[in-house]
Amino acid sequence: MNIVVFTKSTPDTAAKVEVDGGGKVTWGNAQLVLNPWDEYSVTESVLLKDAHKVNTTAFAIGDEIHNDALKQALAIGMDNAIRIWDAGMSGQDSLGFAKSAAAAVKKLGDVGLVIFGKEFVDVGTDAQVYQLARLLGCTAIGAVSKIVAVDFNAKTIKVERMVEEGKQTLTAPLPAVISVLKDINEPKSPSFIGIRKASKAVIPVWSSADLGLGEAASGAAAKVSTVAYRNLPVRAGQVEIIEGGSERERAEKLVNKLLEEKVI
Repeated sequence: MNIVVFTKSTPDTAAKVEVDGGGKVTWGNAQLVLNPWDEYSVTESVLLKDAHKVNTTAFAIGDEIHNDALKQALAIGMDNAIRIWDAGMSGQDSLGFAKSAAAAVKKLGDVGLVIFGKEFVDVGTDAQVYQLARLLGCTAIGAVSKIVAVDFNAKTIKVERMVEEGKQTLTAPLPAVISVLKDINEPKSPSFIGIRKASKAVIPVWSSADLGLGEAASGAAAKVSTVAYRNLPVRAGQVEIIEGGSERERAEKLVNKLLEEKVI
């Protein structure tokens, strides 16, 4: 039985967003780290591995910069790490991501659980969680704060998830795709042995051809780019200081002014 985590390298949450000369939004020279929310999904996978003796695999979809995230996942305790990428995947949207992810899960085989962090911080979305579940034809559960019980033999999982009214406890069949919140665990730090193992790891790469994807499926339904508008209109406004000998006098002048302007 396999547990799968999808992760990526993202800018540190303290990184400053900049706009280059061409109007494109860039993170500049910000340091890339394991997507912060994935510290919890990777840790939860390792905890489940230790408790249930299952196999764990971390996937990343993207170019070589995501090898760092995969190696950190290995250092924390994941068994395997695989990167998915070729030129045809460049600029893919969340649906393109989900199609590639679904093909990878099917190629790996015998996957009982797919775990995501709450979202990818660089794009601020979790759409891929639910799109992947739909493509795999399995249950999707978001905002999971605790895995109460999981039985890989009986193929069931019981979780607590956060909802507006509080917490909801539910049971679902496996396989399932879930996203987890930071309340679910205390993130594990890479061990010394794990760091040594990860540093020597050679990350295999699966292409769209390896996954049996056509060009349309591996790429984007719509190419995604972020461009900042330049030469925005200058904001103009006027400020009037209301004078008066007392607070009452100033308040009366303010009310009269608002009445004149038909604000009230």
